[in-house]
Amino acid sequence: MTSIAICAPATSLTRERARETAALAAAEFPDVTLHFHEQCFLSDGHFAGSDSARLEAFVECANDPAMDALWFARGGYGGNRIAEQAISRLGDAAKKKVFLGYSDSGYLLAALYRAGVGRPVHGPMVVDGSRERGEGAIRRALAFLSGDMSGLEPSLDGQPAAAFNLITLAMLSGTDLMPDLAGHVVMLEEVSEHLYAVDRLFFHVTQNLRDCAGIRLGRISAVPENDRDFGQTAEEIAQYWCERNDLPYLGRADIGHDADNKIVPFGLAQGASRP
Repeated sequence: MTSIAICAPATSLTRERARETAALAAAEFPDVTLHFHEQCFLSDGHFAGSDSARLEAFVECANDPAMDALWFARGGYGGNRIAEQAISRLGDAAKKKVFLGYSDSGYLLAALYRAGVGRPVHGPMVVDGSRERGEGAIRRALAFLSGDMSGLEPSLDGQPAAAFNLITLAMLSGTDLMPDLAGHVVMLEEVSEHLYAVDRLFFHVTQNLRDCAGIRLGRISAVPENDRDFGQTAEEIAQYWCERNDLPYLGRADIGHDADNKIVPFGLAQGASRP
């Protein structure tokens, strides 16, 4: 059996989404048990409970020796507010866990990777079941957490890798949560940002990744309409800033804020299978 704890370090999950995810898991993954922490359903302004509530839930789930993995419920914003305290409180059980999520969860994945705790992995979250074709994302996550590597991002080739959305990585850069990504293929995606903002983010991020092995561009989706055309596509922006900073541009990556978001273990892919 694979036991998976679920908490919400940023924003809350609906009980309906939890029920539907549990039903899919029960029907298609009989060897998987999902444990939704009650904190997932709290509300405190923007967040799924206070900073203290979210911190305690994360630490409880991460340190529970009965759980094989910690699956993040959803992103939004808030993981950075608890990440540093959380890492300082993790014990031996956390070191054996897979931690799966993306977007705002990137703050915690980065902090875990920097600290050498567990196996941080970019991949679908529980909330993605609400997307069009979202059941495919849930199946991909549950299969991976059960030891099935078929949902990995196809460009993974034995080099260490990491994946983030652009704004999360930009905010991480220069902080105590930022891991060393030297020699890594860094995959980047974004959602709901104007192209001029994507350009601004690449300006910042590429200057902080000069020792990485190269950049792959995921999907830049739901770009708002601006009052003027930016004049470059998202890929041209990525290529421009890679060239400016002598970084290899390695092509596209199959990641993004959508149901097709593939799985990228931090570090080496073969190290991300379930304990």
